[in-house]
Amino acid sequence: MKKVLSLVLAALLILSSFSFAFAQDAETVKITVIHTNDTHSRLAKTSSEIGFAKIAALVKEAKAANPNTLVLDAGDTLHGMPIVNISKGENAIKVLDAVGYDYMTLGNHDFNHGLERLLELKDMAAIGMLSANIEDKNGEYVFTPYVIEEIGGVKVGIFGLSTPDTSYLANPKYVENLTFKDPIEVSREMVAELEGKADVVIALAHLGLDESSSVTSKALAEAVEGIDLIVDGHSHTKLEAGQLVKDTLIAQTEYYGKNLGYVDIEVQNGEVVNMAAKLLSVADTGETVPDPDLSAFIDSIDPKKDPAFNEVIAKTDVYLDGVRENVRTKETNFGNLSADAARAATGADIAFVNGGGIREDVPAGEVTKGKIAAVFPFGNTIEVKKITGTDLKAMLEWSVSDYPAAKGAFLQVSGLEFTFDPAKPVNSKVVEIKVGGEVFDEAKEYTVAINDFMSDGGDGYSMLANYDVLAISGTYEEIIQNYLATNGTAGSDVSGRIKVKETVAEEVTYIVVPGDVLWKIAAKYGYTYQELAEYNNIANPHLIFPDQVIKVPQK
Repeated sequence: MKKVLSLVLAALLILSSFSFAFAQDAETVKITVIHTNDTHSRLAKTSSEIGFAKIAALVKEAKAANPNTLVLDAGDTLHGMPIVNISKGENAIKVLDAVGYDYMTLGNHDFNHGLERLLELKDMAAIGMLSANIEDKNGEYVFTPYVIEEIGGVKVGIFGLSTPDTSYLANPKYVENLTFKDPIEVSREMVAELEGKADVVIALAHLGLDESSSVTSKALAEAVEGIDLIVDGHSHTKLEAGQLVKDTLIAQTEYYGKNLGYVDIEVQNGEVVNMAAKLLSVADTGETVPDPDLSAFIDSIDPKKDPAFNEVIAKTDVYLDGVRENVRTKETNFGNLSADAARAATGADIAFVNGGGIREDVPAGEVTKGKIAAVFPFGNTIEVKKITGTDLKAMLEWSVSDYPAAKGAFLQVSGLEFTFDPAKPVNSKVVEIKVGGEVFDEAKEYTVAINDFMSDGGDGYSMLANYDVLAISGTYEEIIQNYLATNGTAGSDVSGRIKVKETVAEEVTYIVVPGDVLWKIAAKYGYTYQELAEYNNIANPHLIFPDQVIKVPQK
C-alpha cells in the first residue's frame, strides 16, 4: 500500500512540476510601444500639440507602470521650425534624448540639413538611428539596419525603413551618393535575418499610406509576412486604433505631435498573442504636468523671444490658405501670392511654388517675421532658369499626375494658367496652357522662377536639373516678407489659374414598363429614387408611366 501511495505521490509531483512549467511557459509579457511621427520639430506645447515636455512626463509615467516600454519615432523630426532649424537639428536631438527615445528612423525631411550634418547628429545622439534600406555608393549601410532588444525576457527585433521617394523629396544634392533600396525587398531580408533571433518584429518605417507614395506601409504589410507591427510615418495619417493588414498592425499618430501613440503587445511562449493600439490626444493629456526640466530647456531655446522674430512686417486683411491638403491639391490664395512674389522678384515669365514648400497658413491680421519663417522653413533660394515648352508641360503633368491625392510636388503658379483632366492617362492630363494670357507654344523657351530644391531636381522635377541657372534671388522668407510689406495680398484671390476639367457622366436610358416604380429602378443602378427624380425633373416621383424614358447617369 505504501508502495502504491509513493507511486501516486510521485505521479502528482511530476504533474505538479509539469503544471508549474506550463504556467511559467504561458506567462504573458506585455510590451508597451510609445511612438510619434512627423513632429517636424514642434517641440513646444500648443493648443493643438501635446509638446515634448508632456510627452516626457507621459513616457516616465508609462515606464513606471510597465518597465517593458519602448519609445520610437518614425521620422521627419530633425527639421521644420526655427526652434530646431537654427541649431541644424541639434535641439531636436537634445529633446529626443531627454524624453528617453530608444530609436528613430529617417524621414525625407531629416536630410534637410544635408547628409554630413545628419551623420554628425547621429554621432552626438543617444537615440539610435535605424534604416535598413539606405546604402552609400559602396553598397554599405549608412545607418544601423536593425537591433534586437531583450525586453522583459522577450527578444524584440526592430529595423528601420526610409521612403525611397527621399531620393527626390529631399534636396538631390543632399542624397546624391545614397541609394534608397526597395523597402519590400529589404524587409524580406530583415525578416529572414531576424527569424529565430526575435520573438517580436517591428518595422520602424517612414513610408506612409498616401497613394502618391511609391511604396506604402499597407503594401509592405500585404507583401511581407513576419512583421508584427509597423510604426509608420510620412503620410500624416491618424489611425485611432491602428490598421490591421493581414497579420500586421500599422500604427501612425497623424503629425506635429497632435497625438501620442501607444501599442500594447502581449507575448506568450515567444509568440505575439495580442496587440492593441490607441492614441492620446491633446485633450486626453490635459491633466498631465509637463516635465519641468525639459519645459525649461524648450523655453530657453525658443526663438520667439528674439525681438527680430516678433517684428511685424505686414498685415493681411484676408486669411491666407496654406493648409497642407489644399496647397497640394488645388489653387489657393497663399499659393498665388507666393508664386506672384517670386515672379515679381525675378522678372521671370512664370513662377512655380511646390505645395510641399508651404508649411502653414497665415491668419488675417499682423504677420511677423517668425510666422513667415515657419511657413517657409527650408531656407530655399529662388533661381531662374530658361526651359523649353516641352519641359514646362512635363512639369505641369508631373504636378497633377497623382491627383486627387495630395502631393508636395503639386504646383502653385504665377504668369500661367492651365486646365487638366483627371480622367485622362498620366502624362496626358494637361489639356490647355496659357502663358501671360497667350496660347502656349511647346517649341518656345520660357524663363521660370523656382526654388533651388526644385532646380536641383527635387520633388521629381528632374527635367530642370540640367538647365543653367541664370539668376539667384533671396530666400522665400525674404521675398514673401518684402512682397507682403509692399503689395499686401492684392491679386492673390483664387481666380482660375488652375482648372480641373469636369468629366460629364455617361448616361443610360431606361424605358418604364407596366408595374415599374421609381425606387426599384433607382436601386437597380445604385441610386435613391429622390436622386433619379431630381436628375429627370420628375415632379412626383411616385407617378411614372409605361414607355416613359428615365435617364440614369453612370457611376
